[in-house]
Amino acid sequence: MNSTAAILLYSQECAPDKMGDLEELITLAGQIYGYALPANSNIVKELPTGTIHVTRRDSSTLGGKSIGSKDGGFCQLPTLSAMTNQLPTGNINVQLFQFKENPMELKSNESITGTTCSFSLQNGNSSIKFKNLAENIEIYLPRPEASEPEIVDIVWKPGFTVTSSFNISDANVTVVVTAIPNQNTTLSFTLHPPEAANATYLNQSTNVTYKDNYRWLITPEMRRGIEGTWKVAVLPAGQSSSKTLSFKVSVFVTKCLFWDTEIEAWSREGCMVGPNTMPNLTHCLCNHTTFFGSSFFVMPNQVDLSKTAALFSTVNENYIVVVLLSCFFALFLVVVMWAWYADRKALRTRKMTLLESNHPCAMYNYLVYVQTGHRKGAGTTAKVTATLQFSEGQSEPYYLSDPEKPLFERGGVDVFLLSMPFCLGELQKIDISHDNSGGSPDWYMDRITVQDLQMQEVTYFLCSTWLRGETCTRTFNSANTNEIASFGNIFQTRTSSGFRDEHIWVSVVDPPRRSPFTRVQRVSCCMSLLLCTMAINIMFWNFPVDTESPVLLKIGSFELTWQEFIVAIESGLLMFPINILIITIFRHIKPRILLNKASTSKKKTPAAAVSMNIILKETIGLLNHLSKSPKNMLAAKEIRPETSGDLFWALNKVNDVLQIMQVENVGDPHWSYCSRFVFYSLSHISHLLEHVGEKGFFLDEELRQARETVAVLLKKAEMATFQHVSQRSPTVEVQKKKQGWWLPWWFLFIGWFLLFALSGLSTFFTLLYGFQYGRESSIQWVVTLTLSLVQSIFILQPLKVIFVAIFFAMILRPVAVENNEEVELLLKEQKKKCEEYAGRSIS
Repeated sequence: MNSTAAILLYSQECAPDKMGDLEELITLAGQIYGYALPANSNIVKELPTGTIHVTRRDSSTLGGKSIGSKDGGFCQLPTLSAMTNQLPTGNINVQLFQFKENPMELKSNESITGTTCSFSLQNGNSSIKFKNLAENIEIYLPRPEASEPEIVDIVWKPGFTVTSSFNISDANVTVVVTAIPNQNTTLSFTLHPPEAANATYLNQSTNVTYKDNYRWLITPEMRRGIEGTWKVAVLPAGQSSSKTLSFKVSVFVTKCLFWDTEIEAWSREGCMVGPNTMPNLTHCLCNHTTFFGSSFFVMPNQVDLSKTAALFSTVNENYIVVVLLSCFFALFLVVVMWAWYADRKALRTRKMTLLESNHPCAMYNYLVYVQTGHRKGAGTTAKVTATLQFSEGQSEPYYLSDPEKPLFERGGVDVFLLSMPFCLGELQKIDISHDNSGGSPDWYMDRITVQDLQMQEVTYFLCSTWLRGETCTRTFNSANTNEIASFGNIFQTRTSSGFRDEHIWVSVVDPPRRSPFTRVQRVSCCMSLLLCTMAINIMFWNFPVDTESPVLLKIGSFELTWQEFIVAIESGLLMFPINILIITIFRHIKPRILLNKASTSKKKTPAAAVSMNIILKETIGLLNHLSKSPKNMLAAKEIRPETSGDLFWALNKVNDVLQIMQVENVGDPHWSYCSRFVFYSLSHISHLLEHVGEKGFFLDEELRQARETVAVLLKKAEMATFQHVSQRSPTVEVQKKKQGWWLPWWFLFIGWFLLFALSGLSTFFTLLYGFQYGRESSIQWVVTLTLSLVQSIFILQPLKVIFVAIFFAMILRPVAVENNEEVELLLKEQKKKCEEYAGRSIS
């Protein structure tokens, strides 16, 4: 054939520098024969330059397949499972070319005395290059001209060793030492390096038996490249027989090499001499068909998408992955239903509370975060009261209650909008008490955080104490900077929030109460992450180990190679960006807060007739609030009780405060809020005077005088309000821009679309790879996956949370308190109550 003539002419006539193309020419010849072959057939051709063996087989039948002849040399492929990751589907041409002469003799000084062969596989026009196979390719190369080694008979004498020496001048050879005893016993072989090398650390010993054919292979790795005369000492291990022991000792050398087309030289990388080596037959074990180096990108195991239908049709034989996924999806549905119920239940406790004990005209606002501990029985059924103590005075007692939701549950964070008429300076203490009522009044309070919405200042109270029995009233001092930034405080806070929010698996059970990231979304993200992990794990499962990959890190027996590092990077790039994007979308979707329709639908009832006592009570109440600040120069002891019935005296005291306001310089926020508080309170009193009934206990003259006095005071209060208008409180809009970012609510659909798409693709490829691997391999993969998930959930993620907590604690970064749209809605509701109370609109 023309291909035969081409090989002969090329090997005889071409210049040595072009001999590197011989492999391609041989491959081309194999392809020519392969095209002429039907499936499942062989062809053997004797050529002037050697013998070519070509077989055409389906890839699924190549496991353990041999090609060649027993007398002329042959190759045996490993099991199919060892080649599956690198062997494509379909018909494969397997070719072995046995040269009669070494075609590379002119290109290398290497002494090749045995048979030379070329072994290759093709899939159509593509050459298949095996590398890093889990099992070796076995190659048997005859050495017809090799002489039989000299066999020496030696009788062993007790107390002595049988020593055989050999000279090493070629670092690539493997020495085969044989010592066959005349009786069944265990022999001890000890290798000694040349004395001149002074390398006693290379002394090595081993025991051999009849199972090893009483042979020891001394490889180049054992000799570390040291040349010279080496010695092997042989003696029986535990000889007890009285029969005379003798040995037949022989030594010969051999080596396995392949032609590296990259460096144009013979190499033994990835090949070694096998245990079946004989003097006239070399047994080579190679884990590749061509030399290779470390690559930057490690390709995952390949799967043929065109065979999808065929692979899915094997579900009856290989149902392991299907059963596993079905169990996960069934568990997912159960957990999602529980999460949906838990989300609906938690929705009631999520809203902020506008305290009913706030004065309707008070406009200086604080957000009070009360956090109940996680200890057993930490929640309380008692009614809780809080009093704030400032540098200039203390507030009225505030009842922390909400008729629409349960409060102070275990692990809960309750948020209250507390309003005061004006600022009383720096917050220093807080008094907390409860009335010991209910079935479980004991309360473990973790901490309280008070945020000044006007000044954006945050005050922390680190409580961590029980309020029960006789100690149901406690006063807590505000935490100083060192306490807030202490390692213990930040570490405890970050660890708690980390496990409840950042540990995606644990957070399903007990997420932060005020997080927009719901349980249903968290469960779905866990399922997506699980499916994605399964897909990537099965893609890189049982991947061939690159023995040439350099070691980046070694700690004891642990080694991190470049290949493992790249696989980890690729797995992370495939899995984390899309999952992090989905979780980020769910975390930052702006909540759709619906207005309370019940409160807006209430019909206005006609105003009831009022008496002088009611008007006097409101006026005295105004004075009591004004007396809280020393700037108003109104002492509480000066205020007469309501029973005195002196309304005009009370209005005169209000006038004194207004006069102080008029002479005060503009710039003090106190007068801005105080003037507005007085103005709206007087508007309410004026409104009440308009609805005095017939039994209001007012004389007509007194009623007229009271209305005129209040009108004058109201005019003065309005002027004072305009005078200090420049000190109005900053809007929540400005605060909100400084506190973070939110996504529009419709991003929810984008998040769900990405989650379902990722879950669907991951499920599809997991099934596809599972069907391709087969039943046995799938079972092994399930075991590996289980260990990987346990490691991730119970070891890696908790360690991540702890290390993040330590990091934040080390850089002394306290946890921030944020505003959101719900605060703005509460302020609008507060404004509406003030308008109803004052009987006028508020700008």
